[in-house]
Amino acid sequence: MANLKFEIVTAERVVYSEEVNMVTAPGVEGELGVLPRHTPLLTTLQPGEVRVKKEGGEEVIMFVSGGFLEVMPDKVVILADTAERAEEIDVARAEEARRRAETRIAERAETMDVARAEAALRRSLIRLKVAQRRRRER
Repeated sequence: MANLKFEIVTAERVVYSEEVNMVTAPGVEGELGVLPRHTPLLTTLQPGEVRVKKEGGEEVIMFVSGGFLEVMPDKVVILADTAERAEEIDVARAEEARRRAETRIAERAETMDVARAEAALRRSLIRLKVAQRRRRER
């Protein structure tokens, strides 16, 4: 079966770089699946999980907080604001971020940016989901 070169890159590092069979990413208009020889494409991503299928059915799950996805016939690149592999997620820190965002939303302070708090809540919930999925697979 044909493969794709797949990379997730942030400003700080290369988070992932391997040959894969399929990539699924959270596009702004819905989940996007990419197979080898996909039509070239450039799109923005929303916070969510990126799933990668490799030879033998192995699946790798990662979190991205947004960014861009570029598809070429034999390569897929995600330029992410931030990205983490499931095993890198600090569950305690993500849980604390979730609690903090929920508290801010519940208080609805005059000076608070509600949209920003809701976005922080979404990111923390997705990070927790990715980390929990990794634990279940073990």
